[in-house]
Amino acid sequence: MNKSFLDKLAVSASVMLFSMSSFAFSPSPDPTPDPDPTPEPCQGDCNFTRGPDPSISYLEADNGPYSVNTMDVPSSAGSFNGATIHYPSGTTGTMGAIAVASGFIAPESDIIWWGPRLASHGFVVITISTPSFDGENRRATQLSEALDYVISQSNSSGSDINGMVDANRLGAMGWSMGGGGTLKLATDRDLKAIIPTAPYYDQSNDFDTITAPTLIIACENDSVARNSLGFYNDIPATTDKAILEISGGAHSCVTSGNANEDLMGKYAVSWMKRFIDEDGRYDQFLCGPNHVSDSAISDYQENCNY
Repeated sequence: MNKSFLDKLAVSASVMLFSMSSFAFSPSPDPTPDPDPTPEPCQGDCNFTRGPDPSISYLEADNGPYSVNTMDVPSSAGSFNGATIHYPSGTTGTMGAIAVASGFIAPESDIIWWGPRLASHGFVVITISTPSFDGENRRATQLSEALDYVISQSNSSGSDINGMVDANRLGAMGWSMGGGGTLKLATDRDLKAIIPTAPYYDQSNDFDTITAPTLIIACENDSVARNSLGFYNDIPATTDKAILEISGGAHSCVTSGNANEDLMGKYAVSWMKRFIDEDGRYDQFLCGPNHVSDSAISDYQENCNY
């Protein structure tokens, strides 16, 4: 084999090695980053506090700092039987939404008082009417559908509440079977706060999985919903919770027109402000003082500090 051929072979090998080296070390384009599957709920102003510094007289008043408007909801909106949306005026930014359901064969009027009470403190509230004969689990479904309806209205450009609702800050309430449905819903859906009032639930449950901060309002002489304290004890100690029992109250002690509306309003508004609006100014009305010193309260338990 002559020298000329060997020289040509060496040159060819060098060129091939250089080409392979260039290919091996060529930088590859940056991969497209995966979208964040769990974005932070709050992307803008995360300070949800609104309204003046609270006081007892402020919280026990019939109305908070905002005037309230209403809009009717047709029965075609969900498996609930029509509803009323209560929303404040003169506010800025988005607000938490709360759905409220009544009891077995009980009209919306039994729980409608919560609508203006809560809305006047800066919430969008839907009080629902329910079909006469259904169960606690159906109440949970109806409450969930009501929350979805409020969110859809907030996303609708033609709605009176367009742009008003923060879909990540939801709450639920209910009386009797509606209270049982509220507890049930908290085992199925992410909620910031719930308030079951005189809750009735007569099935096996998994309330020991509830993580939503829970205030139970009970009636001392309730002959229908007798297990409020049992439900309270079922909820884990790691979950923020409290139970308020109205002295001498029968099963309907929490419905519209009762003498203790102002007392219950103080606690319920404080609970929703503390946990839906994350407003620590309301701790003082839920923790610390001797609540049972009020003759209208027969029992009060909590696992503060919140």
